[in-house]
Amino acid sequence: MSKAPKHPRPEPVQVVKQRRDAALTALVAAVPYAGFLGIGFDRRGDELTAVMPYSEKLIGNPVLPALHGGATASFLEVTAIIELAWVRLWQEIESGELDADDLNAENLPRMPKTIDFTIDYLRSGLPRDAYARARINRSGRRYASVHVEAWQDNRQRLFAQATGHFLMPQNDG
Repeated sequence: MSKAPKHPRPEPVQVVKQRRDAALTALVAAVPYAGFLGIGFDRRGDELTAVMPYSEKLIGNPVLPALHGGATASFLEVTAIIELAWVRLWQEIESGELDADDLNAENLPRMPKTIDFTIDYLRSGLPRDAYARARINRSGRRYASVHVEAWQDNRQRLFAQATGHFLMPQNDG
C-alpha cells in the first residue's frame, strides 16, 4: 500500500486576505498625502482600483464646480506609485514572507521615486467620487513606466490620464 504524497495544506482564505489587506493599508499609509486626499484602494485579488471620494476641499473652481487639477494629478501619481509598490510586494505577500502583524510604514520597502509625470486633462472632474487604475508598461530593476486612467461615472469616459516614469528603489542588501 503506497501513501499519497503529502502537500502542504493551503492557508485559510481569510488569513491570505488579511495579509493582503494589511499590506495594502501599510502601503497607502506610507504616502501621507493619500490620506489627506482621502484616497483608498479597492482590491480584487491582485487588481487595485484607487478611489478618491468627493470632498469640498478638492474643488479648484467653485463656479463650475470642478476638481482641482493638482488634486487630480496627485490622485493619478499616488495610484501609479501604489500600483508599482503593490506589484513589487505581491510575491512576498502571497508566500507569507510578510507578517501582517509587523507590517507598517517603517518596515516596508522604499517607495518608487517619480522621475517625470505627464497628465492629460481630458475634461473637468465633476464634484463626485473619482476612480483610477494604473497599468505598468515596463518595470525593471531600476526603472518603471506606468500609465494611469481616471474616470468618475463611466469607465469608458475618462476625465484624466497620465504617464509616469519612476526610479525603482534598489534592494537593501
